[in-house]
Amino acid sequence: MLSLEEVKQSLESAGQSHVLQFLPELCEEDRDSFLQELSQLDLKGLKDHCEGAAKAAASPSASLDQHLEPVPPQVIGSVKKSDRNSLTAWENEGLLKISENRVGVLLLAGGQGTRLGVQYPKGMYNVGLPSNKTLYQIQAERIYKIQELADAKHGSKCTVPWYIMTSEFTLAPTEKFFKKNNCFGLKPSDIIMFEQRMIPAVTFDGKVILQGKGKIAMAPDGNGGLYQALVDNKVLEDMKKRGVEYLHVYCVDNILVKMADPVFIGFCVSKGADCGAKVVEKAYPAEPVGVVCRVQGISQVVEYSEMQQETAELRGPGGELVYSAGNICNHFFTRAFLQDVAENFQGQLKQHVAIKKVPFVDTYGNQVKPTKPNGIKMEKFVFDVFPFSRKFVAFEVLREDEFSPLKNADGAATDSPTTARNSLMAQHCRWVLAAGAKLLDEHGNVLPPKAGISAADNSPAQCEISPLVSYFGEGLEPLLRGRTLPTPFILDEKLAKELQAL
Repeated sequence: MLSLEEVKQSLESAGQSHVLQFLPELCEEDRDSFLQELSQLDLKGLKDHCEGAAKAAASPSASLDQHLEPVPPQVIGSVKKSDRNSLTAWENEGLLKISENRVGVLLLAGGQGTRLGVQYPKGMYNVGLPSNKTLYQIQAERIYKIQELADAKHGSKCTVPWYIMTSEFTLAPTEKFFKKNNCFGLKPSDIIMFEQRMIPAVTFDGKVILQGKGKIAMAPDGNGGLYQALVDNKVLEDMKKRGVEYLHVYCVDNILVKMADPVFIGFCVSKGADCGAKVVEKAYPAEPVGVVCRVQGISQVVEYSEMQQETAELRGPGGELVYSAGNICNHFFTRAFLQDVAENFQGQLKQHVAIKKVPFVDTYGNQVKPTKPNGIKMEKFVFDVFPFSRKFVAFEVLREDEFSPLKNADGAATDSPTTARNSLMAQHCRWVLAAGAKLLDEHGNVLPPKAGISAADNSPAQCEISPLVSYFGEGLEPLLRGRTLPTPFILDEKLAKELQAL
């Protein structure tokens, strides 16, 4: 730990001596823990961080429109447009790599559920499915199932390790939750949790914000903090030791995520890619999602706020949006590429400005909850490494099958617990019908093939299939063909065994 004198000097030279203004008022214990916290800060880089944040917030982002072009078709695969043989070949390739223990998944779970209105990590959220499963449980069971599918195909006993990046806020509750739930049937040694760094929030004039008399307002450094965290926590070394060469990286809040998706992994591996992104077709030109495209010939994600309206609305000869590849935070990386980023490109990652309401203490030491934005949080994004890729590919998937994020509390028009729950149940209804079964509504009437099975419907039929029974709709026909099923219908392992025995 640094001495008070050393901390004082560092803060002075960074122009941040106000940080210690309440030190005389703190008891000895609080003073020591504050000095401990300040010692762990990158005090040398503090001046640059604060000045950079204030400058970035003040300068509008430059328009990139004249440098944009869509990703060329030869580097895009598509669930909808690629032929059946290619899709099968990619899936086989992906399952082979999984069976050889060469695939890992990495979850970005550093954010709290504030927008959702909860004080715990998003992964612990229960969206109200008939089974009451949380996002973490659904994801764990999908990993379990994909291991089982790879083993059945290749006679292996494989493991897909699950790396979970948390933050200071989410690590302890996540660890506790997994322990309490016996890791949802996965081996504890195959779940590796690690923390991303925290960085200070800054006022518009470049001053570190004090959250309390002896506490700096800190925030996670964005999901792009992943690359520093991989180094800090020796995660790349762990991957190397386990033989993991390919990594599927995704965000905690997508209820439809296909963990270690063999089709996506097989596609990327077959194309010799070091970096890949899943995309969905944008729903409408102004949809607030980043677009995967090229800027001056280099693949990257351009945020919707960095693109002018007329560019976003451009359409091709068939009426399709020119910039339609919506980024869904679902990526493929080779371990070698991540190593390269960690060693050579770390310092070149772009910083993004997030303007936030940050609680603080005023000069009199009073606690203030601001009613309008008063601070800047600087973030890096996970996709900011795309420009360093030597071989980048994109893979287009169907939104209704693979993307339904949980961001807002119920009552919001989109991305709420209700829309997430409906998306999953609508998908499971489609699987049941495709397997040759009929569903009955609560009055015993047969649901027509199209009724209640689109997430856009306010209430799809109550139908849920455990990931332990089916990863993506496979294997249901022998269990369900010809059956008429009353809803709510929950197909778990127990019922699957009973149906198999009939």
